Amino acid sequence: MPTRRGLVLAAASMPLIAHAQTERPHASWPTRPLRVIVPYAPGGQTDTVARLIQPRLAAALGQPVVIENRSGAGGSIGAGLVANAPADGYTLLFDAASFLIVPLAIRNLPFDYEHAFAPVGLATAQPYVLAVTASFPAADLASFVRYGRGKPISYGSPGVGSIGHLAGALLGHAAGLTLEHITYRGGAEAAADLLAGNLEAAVLSASSLEPLLPTGKARAIGLTSRDRSPLLPQVPPIASSGYPDVDLAGWNALFARSGTPEPVLERLEQALRTALEDPQTGDALRRIGSEPGSMNRAAFGAQLERERALIRRIVADTRITF
Repeated sequence: MPTRRGLVLAAASMPLIAHAQTERPHASWPTRPLRVIVPYAPGGQTDTVARLIQPRLAAALGQPVVIENRSGAGGSIGAGLVANAPADGYTLLFDAASFLIVPLAIRNLPFDYEHAFAPVGLATAQPYVLAVTASFPAADLASFVRYGRGKPISYGSPGVGSIGHLAGALLGHAAGLTLEHITYRGGAEAAADLLAGNLEAAVLSASSLEPLLPTGKARAIGLTSRDRSPLLPQVPPIASSGYPDVDLAGWNALFARSGTPEPVLERLEQALRTALEDPQTGDALRRIGSEPGSMNRAAFGAQLERERALIRRIVADTRITF
């Protein structure tokens, strides 16, 4: 017959046993392959970055990582698959900065971008650059602004609602310029027109502009992000030239479904960090104009909130329509 002391000890141990049983599934996570949804077509910037990181991410997790391209509707089709997946960390979203723009461009989505996802970590940052064609009468940002206060300047971007479009609109609003947006189907088309002298200026990713700059047929005069970029160390940030609110850049990041257990998010964050710290992976990313991310999950979450508020303000202040 159990003693009274034995019953008390058994009762006291029950919460510990229950806690251990609750934690045990997460301790062994993952136990099967993971799906990473890229919500864009194969071969683009986001898809390329995801596939460069994939092998090291799989090695760090000890499970296969399968990339699936589910493009359409500005990325919302692929994002919707993750938003409706179980919150167990096995179905992830690998997205770009347009993640913050899509909810403003597409109304009545069946899920809430702001609350449906939990950030795992920043994978890469892609600096965007204000560049002018060789014949443009401005060598730096100050002379660009002086010229623009006398007449409108046309600038190209990879498309309506792109980071290039919004960053140009933000600069125009901050500096009191009339910048007339010309949209292209991707950065390569805009870069080609800039090279040919058919476009006065453009706000494009460093990877789109990098082949042009050594030719002397285009000049980079300012970064749209607050800090200098190791990819273009000679180009000053626009923010340091009197326009501190101009701080917007491209990025790629990994997201889980909101409600994913904290131990799983921590495991994913550590695996992503391990993948990005691999020297070969870092070199491969830099070759395509992407700087490996270095901020932790909390810092990236704070960046998302800041950029979400900034983009909403840009759209409201400049009356951009999509």
